[in-house]
Amino acid sequence: MENGSLDSHLFKGKSLLAWGTRYKIANGLASALWYLHDGWEQCVLHRDVKSGNIMLDSNFNAKLGDFGLAKLVDHEKGLETITSDGTVIDCIVSECVIAGKTPKESDVHSYGVVALEIACGQKLINNKAQEKLTRFIEWLWELYMTDTLIEAIDPHLGSDFEEEEIKRLMTVGLWCVHPRSELRPSMRQVIQVLNFEASLPVLHSTMPMASHISSGYAVASIINKHSTSTLYNTI
Repeated sequence: MENGSLDSHLFKGKSLLAWGTRYKIANGLASALWYLHDGWEQCVLHRDVKSGNIMLDSNFNAKLGDFGLAKLVDHEKGLETITSDGTVIDCIVSECVIAGKTPKESDVHSYGVVALEIACGQKLINNKAQEKLTRFIEWLWELYMTDTLIEAIDPHLGSDFEEEEIKRLMTVGLWCVHPRSELRPSMRQVIQVLNFEASLPVLHSTMPMASHISSGYAVASIINKHSTSTLYNTI
């Protein structure tokens, strides 16, 4: 692709992506994942969605590449046979580590990470991926609680951004990385929110925490510091 990968612009100084271009890329990636998950006769699990695998053409349209870890799954069948052998971004998702599976929600989680990177200009996947990502999401959740998410935007953007769009993208990013996979959105819901066709989700006022218990086999349970209620979705 003429303009290389997304990460070369966000983190390697190839160019400063304007906000409108960033929002276009986030929308394009969401559309690509919707097609993979729901738009074809089989569901395609990409399993390696990250900024380095998002390629940009001459008009900065997003193209999702590197399908080396992808899996085909029949829509009507479950994901019981799918195993997680992807890169570090897969390992962040608790249900993949616990159950050895990579459902659609894993790709949704990865989309959320990329969305937050686009908005904040922070590389969230590195050798200490889980620790850095967890800390950063906790900080963003605190900003969300106080309606100050704007403080986390990429400082290189200056004042050149649309506040309502960036708030939507960051809120959607938090929604997608929700610790409870069943409370993450579908990619169709992501597209609807980004296109102002649906209301923003209302996340719980405190970030839920994941807890894992092993008893002969691994199971995942989710606890909240103050409440069992974790997410109210208005969509």
